[in-house]
Amino acid sequence: MKKQFFDDLGEVYQLIKDKQEQLHTFYDVLKPGAESEKRAFIDDFVEKIGLEVTPEREMAVITRLVSLRDDALTQALKAAGFSEEEIIEKKEQAYLWVADYHLKMHASLVEEIEAKGLLTPFYREVFRGVHAVGKTFSDWQSSWTAHIIDGVNRELYRLFNGDEEKIFEMLHEKELFDPGHAGEKGDRSYSVLVEQEDGSFKSVPYAEAFAQEVTTALLALAEFKNNLLKLEDEVFDQKEVLTDYLQAIIEALAERDTAKLIPRWAEVDRRWMKVTAPLQIGHPLEYYEDHYKKAVALEWDLRIVNPKNSAGDVKEKIKSMYAKLFAALRDEVEGSEKIYETSLKSADKVQLYLGRPALYYGAEFCGLFSAQVVPNDEVVTKEAGKKIFAFADNVLEASRAKPFMKIQKEIFPQWFLDQSREVLFKREDIWYEVYNITTIGHEFGHILWIDDDTESVMNKTGNFKNIEEFKATAGGLCAFFHDDTEALRAHVLNDTIRRAVGLIAWKETGEVEPYYCEGLIHLSGLFETGVLKFGKKLEIDMGEEGYARIKAWYLETYKALALHYLKKEDASDFLHRYAKKEGKYFMPLRDDVKYFVNYYWNLHKEIGQVIDEEADKAAWLLN
Repeated sequence: MKKQFFDDLGEVYQLIKDKQEQLHTFYDVLKPGAESEKRAFIDDFVEKIGLEVTPEREMAVITRLVSLRDDALTQALKAAGFSEEEIIEKKEQAYLWVADYHLKMHASLVEEIEAKGLLTPFYREVFRGVHAVGKTFSDWQSSWTAHIIDGVNRELYRLFNGDEEKIFEMLHEKELFDPGHAGEKGDRSYSVLVEQEDGSFKSVPYAEAFAQEVTTALLALAEFKNNLLKLEDEVFDQKEVLTDYLQAIIEALAERDTAKLIPRWAEVDRRWMKVTAPLQIGHPLEYYEDHYKKAVALEWDLRIVNPKNSAGDVKEKIKSMYAKLFAALRDEVEGSEKIYETSLKSADKVQLYLGRPALYYGAEFCGLFSAQVVPNDEVVTKEAGKKIFAFADNVLEASRAKPFMKIQKEIFPQWFLDQSREVLFKREDIWYEVYNITTIGHEFGHILWIDDDTESVMNKTGNFKNIEEFKATAGGLCAFFHDDTEALRAHVLNDTIRRAVGLIAWKETGEVEPYYCEGLIHLSGLFETGVLKFGKKLEIDMGEEGYARIKAWYLETYKALALHYLKKEDASDFLHRYAKKEGKYFMPLRDDVKYFVNYYWNLHKEIGQVIDEEADKAAWLLN
């Protein structure tokens, strides 16, 4: 039976791949003589939000639909002169448009699996149930965004004249964070701020703030659970753990006592860690979007494993680097052994799932992750470890589908672009090896140097996430640098440079500020070591000496950052070595980096959505 299940799983995996490839054909709209139906679908929406149709605006809308990112669309709306309120309204229109398209795509997948009788009745019900619950989360997302991101957070920013440190002081002073396991201030919230008549704020659980939406989701979850109870899991014997997990979500979502929210959701994570089947449900886990109270986003999805993929020896290299570096730091901080052992045990317990999202909803219609390490609750992690999900197949296909962009040609030398494109299109083996180092390594990197209260202690001024993403990437890179393979050196450095530069495009996208800040720290090192210089184009030194300099910089910088974590010093103290706020946005301290960031950002606003019409992608692929 298990062999048949995995044969069916392979067929389902192919169905999902086919649907993603169909989605990617929207890029063909930008080619001369494009399919009229798809072009009309895109152009109708461009006009619906009050924009005149141009290739750049078509590209921004296609990016919103296909990549689920809204930064390009936001810039298009700003450039067209819409007010902040109008942009919020039009971004909501875009969310509803995107959600409608993807919900129909998911429904058709569920129907195909059902019609072909794939998997087993139990796992067909998993697909049906996840989809039914996902529709309720997708409906809820609009009011979540309106209340938190576009409502109370804008009001806080106005009340405190943009001084975010004062916002955090108020939240701490008024004890508006959800209490953690032992009554301490938690590192995330399952509640929202509501302004009172006297101008003060109080913390209100999701079940109270979004009563109607939560009730609808609870009904769908209860029906999902009850439907599973009527069936048997004859392949993986996961019926009990899956239904217990859904019951925990029901109890957590219905909780109205803020003091019990984090423990309730910790129980969700605890039960979820026992779910080990190759179809994995994802629940609310991350909290990037809400800068202040860290309200957990409305994630809901189903992830499918590709049994053919492998992460190689990334885990062992990470552990080896971690042990060597800790040996050099252990005497610097009293009690650091406990942090080291906690992280090491977490890394040992990691469950690794390589595959792709099968179904996704709610907050994920505003951006899908390329990989993820969860849960974020370190008490649960200490007991049960973490799960790492990596969606390499999705990332590879999406990267190949995108057109060549003019901004790449304007910024990077042609030899550098050819080097990266050669790997992307013609050296799949190297592409996956680099992904393992830079992306799966990044997820393992999150685990290191962390114990129960690291985030809450280091986040006093709200910048923990703004150094944590760099810490994660640097951890994966340093694991490679400690034992690097000569054949991969140039490709790992190429990927790192492109990532650092590309992250500048997220400067004004608040929910991904941590990645933008990560890019600023990378760029600081790349310019400091002379690997990057900027005149009219980037000058890139990827020779042996340049590689040696940047390798030494990463090893030294990561060592300093690890010590910062062991001492649990405020995250802002490290970030401010490289970047500080100028108005609403962080900017690098180095003059050469600042000049380049300003240049790239202005160029991105001008031509970020312009295709390189001089580059014939089809011809390049034939060379």
